[in-house]
Amino acid sequence: MNENEEVSIEKIIENLFYIHPLITVSLTRSIRTNTNMTVGSLYIMGVLNRKEIMSMSEIGCKLKMPKPHVTAKVDKLIAQNLVERLFAPNDRRVINIKLTDKGKEEFKTLKQTIGQEIRERIETLDPQRINTMLDSTQQLREILSEIMVDSSSEKISCEK
Repeated sequence: MNENEEVSIEKIIENLFYIHPLITVSLTRSIRTNTNMTVGSLYIMGVLNRKEIMSMSEIGCKLKMPKPHVTAKVDKLIAQNLVERLFAPNDRRVINIKLTDKGKEEFKTLKQTIGQEIRERIETLDPQRINTMLDSTQQLREILSEIMVDSSSEKISCEK
């Protein structure tokens, strides 16, 4: 690796360390002002919204969250009637989790509310900056999906 590449990589790392808190703080603030739900609970609802039915282990793997944390958060979501447990028909030891109709509606509403707050900020940009942001975020999403690894250096994937 040459010196220019090394400098570029260091700048990328610095940018990522700067971007992460900007996004996290902004989203967390929006979540806290619009619901009493935790960010982790919202993430669980988000993966269930995309995949529909998942086991506790799959949720934990997808979110890189320990199973006891997933269980505690799922229990709270069950108490609020936002998710439900389903026993697998072929193996009753396997417990799957699914959003309830109320959970789907609440997730949709919360996503729209937070999305609207983000939209209002983006709409202050001129059209060229909006296009730049669109291209940049799409490329960043693709690249990070390609390279992100967990602590065992295996690509992050919970798909079967």
